[in-house]
Amino acid sequence: MKLYDFPFAPNPRKLRVYLGEKGIEIPRVLVNIVKGEQYTPEFLAKNPTGGLPVLELDDGTCLRESLAIIEYLEELHPDPPMIGTTPLERARVRALERTADGGVLMGVARVLHNTRSVLPGRVPNAEVAAAARRDLEKPARFLDATLADGRAFVAGDRPSIADCTLFAAFEFARMGELGIAWPDHLMRWYEAFRARPSAAL
Repeated sequence: MKLYDFPFAPNPRKLRVYLGEKGIEIPRVLVNIVKGEQYTPEFLAKNPTGGLPVLELDDGTCLRESLAIIEYLEELHPDPPMIGTTPLERARVRALERTADGGVLMGVARVLHNTRSVLPGRVPNAEVAAAARRDLEKPARFLDATLADGRAFVAGDRPSIADCTLFAAFEFARMGELGIAWPDHLMRWYEAFRARPSAAL
């Protein structure tokens, strides 16, 4: 098994945090997306969309999409549980993760790629960046309200995939020096989560 990875991209970061929380070690292969290595014929044979991360299994099967890879690994390594242990808990964790991904991470990506993207061919667009900043406010407020009860993690008293995704979003925003003013409970969560060993991966 090996993982095709790039250190500064948010979806690979989400997966690395998950692996750190689970205590799973997988050898990594660097694919430099700034240099366009994701578009080489060799990599496109593993993932025709050119996206990262990709998990290559021992038989050569390649899994793409960070959340699909996480759910596959969760089935192989159910402890500690990162998606939940009951149908209701799994539904709640998945819903929070989707808000963190579709609302926050994608919003941060829209701001960054329309402000100062390092990817080839991306042209800054101040109007799109401003709209993305406004769109970030609603999911950020929702997650901030979720954390207002003082819980340590997004879904409750233990880490979940929602934390992995939200942390990747915060780190992407920090790396891009976007100056986003996050609400207080989200900042409290972020400062605590970034002290975890998994945050350094």
